[in-house]
Amino acid sequence: MTLYEYKMLSEDEQYDTVFAKGKFLDIYIDGNTKYVLYAIDMFFVEVIWNNELDEIIGKGVFKEVDSLDKYSNVPKEI
Repeated sequence: MTLYEYKMLSEDEQYDTVFAKGKFLDIYIDGNTKYVLYAIDMFFVEVIWNNELDEIIGKGVFKEVDSLDKYSNVPKEI
């Protein structure tokens, strides 16, 4: 599946695809927000959860590797 094909799906179909076909990669937690990272073919989907309410509050879709920085435990240079 290409990123374009994914974006052409309805919102519900996008979530269904992530959970059915996405490969879980990592989780990043920032306060009450949990970011769950999945890979689908050649792009990434980040499902964003509100921990307090235990519900999905959004998602991000990207190809850029720079967007993965928060998942790295390597400190950034100043």
